Amino acid sequence: MHLLTKTPLSEQLKPLVGKPVSAIDTPSLVVDLDAMNRNLARMAEFAKKHDVRWRAHAKMHKSSALARLQMQAGAIGVCVQKTSEAEAMAAGGVHDIYISNEVIAPAKLARVAALAGRLATENGKLAIAVDSVEGVSRLAQAMNDSRTSGGNPISIDVFVEIDVGQGRCGVAPGSAAVALVHEIRKHPALRFAGLQAYHGKAQHVRSAQERRDLIAIAAQDVVFTRKLIEAEGVPVELVTGAGTGSMVCEAASGVYGELQAGSFMFMDADYAANERDPAQPHFEHALFVKTQVISSGVQHAVCDAGHKSHAIDSGLPKVHAPDDAHTLNYFNGGDEHGILRPAGPGIRVPALGQMLWLIPGHCDPTVNLHDCLIGVKGGLDTGKVSRIIRVDARGALT
Repeated sequence: MHLLTKTPLSEQLKPLVGKPVSAIDTPSLVVDLDAMNRNLARMAEFAKKHDVRWRAHAKMHKSSALARLQMQAGAIGVCVQKTSEAEAMAAGGVHDIYISNEVIAPAKLARVAALAGRLATENGKLAIAVDSVEGVSRLAQAMNDSRTSGGNPISIDVFVEIDVGQGRCGVAPGSAAVALVHEIRKHPALRFAGLQAYHGKAQHVRSAQERRDLIAIAAQDVVFTRKLIEAEGVPVELVTGAGTGSMVCEAASGVYGELQAGSFMFMDADYAANERDPAQPHFEHALFVKTQVISSGVQHAVCDAGHKSHAIDSGLPKVHAPDDAHTLNYFNGGDEHGILRPAGPGIRVPALGQMLWLIPGHCDPTVNLHDCLIGVKGGLDTGKVSRIIRVDARGALT
């Protein structure tokens, strides 16, 4: 009995390479590679100018091919949030990975230990964040179990996460972090590598001054904690954190040695809504949903890109207007449809069959809805498909 197997979408789409953008079906997730590469170059230049390391957050694009491209551009390695994301990156040839999140489940920690061992054999390394004594104990146990089951005696870099305002993971700045450092140092398989100090809420505060104020407080918390740790005779080699919204503040603080910015590469609509800090590089929109008008009436039109094609947690997408003449507004039409209405009087409803480009509100979960990204060079109007980029870690939630 022969079983029918579905050809991976990345293989199905290969014949598109070399064809004009008009040949791309809808809805599809498209990357303007020219804009993306300019964003990468600006980020690399920024990090070099400020003498900080840049560790790109791969949870945004979930693609080992793009992670390797970021490292070629100057990134020291990548961050991920999930064990399965780390495994997907490693399988795709990325060998310097930091799980900037807590992992507690024994089964996942066994995978973490196994991955650390595999990366070590390839001259790579794995790091992870912790925020509890129990988390440290379980991680150490997993690393020790890996050794006793025949694995090589390896160690893993461990960052203590402190809560600098996110209100999510992390211990309070100060003595609680010191206690965790001492706990880590009890275990030969664990190496204290520094502090994780990411302020997620600051990323989307619209005012540039308010973002600067929030990161100034975060930096004070880091300095306070670092001094306490170093007073115990333990060096704090690195403070890592920051995102696209606040990275200029962390870079200027003199406290952070590594930036975890990732979304700048695609620059979604929500980040673009922030007041731009004068010190921040100009990042362009590079991620788009190509869509087509499938119904057109007197007062509105309907396109074929509903919220199955883009995430709406950070708001609805914007209709791309290259000349900044925003003539259409997008409204939620459900799973498979988007409602398009004129942005003002005297503007005509788009015609049946017209192609449009949407800028997603939030790039990370939007990418996770797609198996592939279609890379275009030469612009969205007259460009051609250059490559098909597989989203290796799509659905990597464990």
